[in-house]
Amino acid sequence: MSGKNVTEVVAPDAEGIARAVRILESGGLVAIPTETVYGLAARADSADAVAAIYAAKGRPDFNPLIVHVSDLAQAEQLAVFDERARDLADRFWPGPLTLILPLREDAAIAGAVTAGLPTIALRQPAHKAMRAVLEATGFPLAAPSANRSEGISPTRAEHVIASLGAACSLVVDGGASQEGLESSIVALRAGGGWNLLRPGPVTRETLERILGPETESEAIGIEAPGQLARHYSPGKKLRLSAARAEEDEFFIGFGLVQGDCTLSSAGDLNEAAARLYDCMHQAAASPKPRIAVAPIPYGEVGRAINDRLRRAAAD
Repeated sequence: MSGKNVTEVVAPDAEGIARAVRILESGGLVAIPTETVYGLAARADSADAVAAIYAAKGRPDFNPLIVHVSDLAQAEQLAVFDERARDLADRFWPGPLTLILPLREDAAIAGAVTAGLPTIALRQPAHKAMRAVLEATGFPLAAPSANRSEGISPTRAEHVIASLGAACSLVVDGGASQEGLESSIVALRAGGGWNLLRPGPVTRETLERILGPETESEAIGIEAPGQLARHYSPGKKLRLSAARAEEDEFFIGFGLVQGDCTLSSAGDLNEAAARLYDCMHQAAASPKPRIAVAPIPYGEVGRAINDRLRRAAAD
């Protein structure tokens, strides 16, 4: 049921997708699942629609948005692709890799999407619901995580509703996100260099095997989502690498260190990544005023998990 101050939830079936498409075509906002987290989508070619994303999230206007595309052909209408970019797209699209590339001068994109930068962040998502919407609309979608700025990213429809409420009129409920962490973001530099701006499911080790060693960072300010020092915050004091919980702490466990919510009893980092935000949402909703998290190994996907936890714990 829909109405004033009510968020409509629809299934990712033909009727639900058609409902989402109609709202997007009219310039509205829709929360749509991807394999990483739920995205708050709007047509990327509309200045008003993109402004509505920033307003709903309370997002600072210097923080650019990722644009989701249906295929490589649509992506090449927006950015300049070199051989490396096409190779990465061929290997990882559709999937959890975002490319930062030079913006084409004739790209039909609202200026606020790129926050005035000469580059654009592009991804072809793998989730069937988001792919169905992209194919039906025919235009690219700006779609940051469907939550208030600096808050915990949503991996379930109920997370979206709890964070955004009526600011998002429609949520396509695709169940729990498979990856559970936002996409890896790679900036390809002129002259062959590259930088990993946000760690994620596609790891630095994997990228170095393809692109060679990562070069010294050329980043100036905020180039991509996920670079703010404080992000993914549960709204409570967060203590990392804790062997045990204090009496007033909700404990997020890992491996043999069990907790109120355990990321992976088997010590599987991929499972831990998929469960991270769900556990953090449970911790945020707990009556306990503080949160403690068991040690998480670094390396591969563990680097991305620790990146999110470090930013969540920042004052």
